[in-house]
Amino acid sequence: MRTKFNRNLIPWVMAAGRAMLGPVLILGASCGWNGVALASMVVAALLSDIFDGVLARRWRCDTAGVRLFDSMADTVFYAGAAIAVWVGRPQVWQRNATLLVILLGMEGVRAGFEFAKFGKPASYHSYVAKAWGLILAAAVVAAFVWPGAQWLMPVALAMGILTNAEGLMISIMLPVWRHDVKTLKDARRLRRETMWVAAQGEFGPVVFVR
Repeated sequence: MRTKFNRNLIPWVMAAGRAMLGPVLILGASCGWNGVALASMVVAALLSDIFDGVLARRWRCDTAGVRLFDSMADTVFYAGAAIAVWVGRPQVWQRNATLLVILLGMEGVRAGFEFAKFGKPASYHSYVAKAWGLILAAAVVAAFVWPGAQWLMPVALAMGILTNAEGLMISIMLPVWRHDVKTLKDARRLRRETMWVAAQGEFGPVVFVR
């Protein structure tokens, strides 16, 4: 009996594989794997992050569940990558301890706010967040194979702080959980639309007089 392959599962599998690479990175750093091998896994995770979204949109299966799982997979992977850098290249975090503490604090505040307001983490995939992903991947790769590029990690950490500030502002603006909110401008528009729908439902048609 031939089983029909469901291609809509591929973005889920790619995101799950990316999440699994986080613990593998930690294991590799603990076992003293070659820096090129560790960097290759980071590049593989980055390509997975790019193409799972491309495929999901092409196959029209980019649901809220897929996008949320994608964001959670990113979090697991980069948490693993951060620990791997600490294990294999502790001097990188020692040089950037202040920025790292600020970033972790911002992550904690944002996560706490989102769970309190929406009951789950955000999944905005904003343009700023995408840029942060590229810079962070480059910084982690450099930490493993290019020690001379010490400037990349502080840039990545500063970009992460900016990304979390933007994400927190979007979460404050939005009355309800939404995914794929690319900019603060989009968040303002969605807030107006949501409030309009709520007003229509509660008070009936609303006429604005200029």
